[in-house]
Amino acid sequence: MKITIKRGLKYRIYPNKEQRILINKTLGCGRFVYNHFLRIRMDEWKYNHKSIFYKDTTTMLKDLKKYPEYSWLKEVDSTALQQSLRDLQKAYDNFFAKRAKFPRFKSKHNHTQSYRSQLTNDNIRVVGNQIQLPKIGRVKTKFSREVVGKISNATVTRTASGKYFVSLCIEYETDLQPSAGGQVGIDVGIKSFYSDSNGNVVENPKFLAKYTKKLIREQRKLSRKKKGSGQWDKQRVRVARVYEKISNTRNDFQHKLSYSLASENSFVAVEKLNIKGMVKNKKLAKAISDAAWGMFFTKLDYKTKERGGELIKIPTFYPSSQTCHVCGFQNPIVKDLSVRDWVCPQCGESLDRDKNAAINILKKALSMKMEVA
Repeated sequence: MKITIKRGLKYRIYPNKEQRILINKTLGCGRFVYNHFLRIRMDEWKYNHKSIFYKDTTTMLKDLKKYPEYSWLKEVDSTALQQSLRDLQKAYDNFFAKRAKFPRFKSKHNHTQSYRSQLTNDNIRVVGNQIQLPKIGRVKTKFSREVVGKISNATVTRTASGKYFVSLCIEYETDLQPSAGGQVGIDVGIKSFYSDSNGNVVENPKFLAKYTKKLIREQRKLSRKKKGSGQWDKQRVRVARVYEKISNTRNDFQHKLSYSLASENSFVAVEKLNIKGMVKNKKLAKAISDAAWGMFFTKLDYKTKERGGELIKIPTFYPSSQTCHVCGFQNPIVKDLSVRDWVCPQCGESLDRDKNAAINILKKALSMKMEVA
């Protein structure tokens, strides 16, 4: 059975001096276009009570390029500037759908920045050990895997540590590689990253805690430098590299774990978490952010689907920890998080809090699936 897969492939690129200058120009132009038309849209509503949409801004951008004082906008990839307008429209759409706050102006002081170029006339392609990018030309690339499939766009990123990456969005057909067909419920936590319904427990690596001492040391050195000086900028990069290390190790851990779960199970059940609400707890906010459950669920979702499986999220307030998975008795005492093991007063079953929750999550997800069917 053939399936169509859309995937992003990220590679490190090594642009030369001229290419770096052009990439930085493109980042600056994209930021200018976004901010310029955000201001126009805000003023048009404020003074004339009229809305401006994406199609209007594309026409206005074409007219803007005709003025001599804005001729520098022609030096960079036009599809990247169009993408800035799409991003602005999406920001408005998210605001009106109450998914995000009102759009804010972009700052050049955000050290990690990116722009996206769309495929037109084969202007994005792989040539040997290089990637051809619009206006930039052929850039030396470190390929960690082969690029197979049709490329639709490329996102160029400059990180806070000064590294450059390109992410290719590709689409290709492949044979379905089904999982082993298992079923599993997962209860995530802070002490243990998760416990599952099969009794497996994965310890939380706590990447931020692991690098805290090094991070504090580098941040203290940064605080002693004069802001804006050459030494300050060098130390800023050192701090950024520590954060980059934390992010990379966390991503590697989650990719391997989600791949393993998707390979073994065709049905995975998790709890829908209100992470935004949870991080408001000041005592646990750092640990919750470090665990990055949302990122893990995203990886698990698409990897499960690629193997023909399914990920189901049960309701947030389902009492999975308080309910005995044997007889269904709900014990209010277990609301206390310090209770890790308990005996069911009704059937006498000895229960581990996390494993019991994982079994209940799986049961609830299976019942939800039956109701839909």
